[in-house]
Amino acid sequence: MTKYISPREAQMFAGMMIGHKLVTKQTGAAGKVCNSVYICERQFVRREYYFAVLMDRKSQGPVMVASSQGGVDIESVATENPEAILQLPIDINKGAGRAAAKDLAKRIGFTPKCVDQAIDTMIKLYELFMEKDATMVEINPMAASADHEVMCMNAKINFNDNPEFRQHEVCSFRDVTQEDPREVAAAKYNLNYIGLDGSIGCLVNGAGLAMSTMDIIKLHGGEPSNFLDVGGGATAEQVTEAFKTISSDPRVTTIFTSTLGGIMPCRVIAQGIIAAASTLELQIPCVVRLQGTEVDEVKELIAESGLRIITSDDLDDEASKVCQTVQDGQHGTRGQDLRQL
Repeated sequence: MTKYISPREAQMFAGMMIGHKLVTKQTGAAGKVCNSVYICERQFVRREYYFAVLMDRKSQGPVMVASSQGGVDIESVATENPEAILQLPIDINKGAGRAAAKDLAKRIGFTPKCVDQAIDTMIKLYELFMEKDATMVEINPMAASADHEVMCMNAKINFNDNPEFRQHEVCSFRDVTQEDPREVAAAKYNLNYIGLDGSIGCLVNGAGLAMSTMDIIKLHGGEPSNFLDVGGGATAEQVTEAFKTISSDPRVTTIFTSTLGGIMPCRVIAQGIIAAASTLELQIPCVVRLQGTEVDEVKELIAESGLRIITSDDLDDEASKVCQTVQDGQHGTRGQDLRQL
C-alpha cells in the first residue's frame, strides 16, 4: 500500500532541510546551504536506463549517449563495461531522426510498448539541448514503469553561458549562492577564475601560460589555489580585483604572478599589482615573474614602490622557491622576502 504524506508533513520535512547545509560530491566537504526543496511523487519503476545528449569533440557535434545500465554511476559503467554504453552522433543540419532514435531505444532494452514513448522523449531532450544552448542534458535514470510509461526520473543540465543574451529565461534560474563566491566575484570583472584547494595563488595572463604555471608549481611539490587568467586586454583595475579575489582565500600563503607582456604591456600588470598590494596591505609573499614589453621599466617601477614584491626572470627557479617556502612551513612569517631562500 502506498503511503502519501500530507501538505503539513511535506512542509515540516522541507523545513528540516531549508537553511541547513547539504553535503554532496558536488558541494565538497564544506557543503552548501539548501535554499529550496523540490517535491515530487515517488515512482516505482520496472527498469532504469541512462540517456544523455552531450557535445562530442570527436564527431564535432552533439551525440546521444545511452545505456541499459541506468541509475548508477555512468563513469563506473564506462570503466567496467564500456560496451554497455552506446553512442549516436547527430547531424545538426538534419536533427535527431526517429529511425535512429528507435534503433537506440531498442538496443538499450526498451520494450515494444515503451519504444515510441522513449523515441519521443529522446528527440524532445535533443531539441531542448539545441534550443537552450546546453552543453549536456543527462537523464539518469530514464525509467520504464510497470504500466509501460517512460519517465525522466532525474536530470542534470549544463548550459553554455556565452549565449546569455538570448537565453534570459535559463539564466534567470542561476543561483549564485550555490557557486564558489570567489568565482562569482571574479566573473563581475570578466576574470577567468576557477578555485582549487591549494595554498599558492596564481595570477597569469593567458590560459596556456596559466596551465603551465600550475604545472610547474605541481612539479615542484606545490598546490595551486586557483586558475586565474586575466586575459590579454586586462586593465589595472582588473588586476587589482584579481588580487582581491586570490587573497580572499584564507588558505593562500603566497601569490605567484607570471606575466608575458605582449598585447598587454607588463606595465598594466605592475600597476595593478602595486595598487592591490597597497590597497589590500598584503601580508603574504608576492612573487612576480615578468617578461616582454616594458619589462625593465616595470621592474624599476616595482622597486621604487617600496612594497615587498619580489621580481624574477626565471619561472622554474621562482616556482621552486615558492613551493619550498610552503613545504618548509616558512609561510607562517608573513611578508617574508623569498630572495633569502
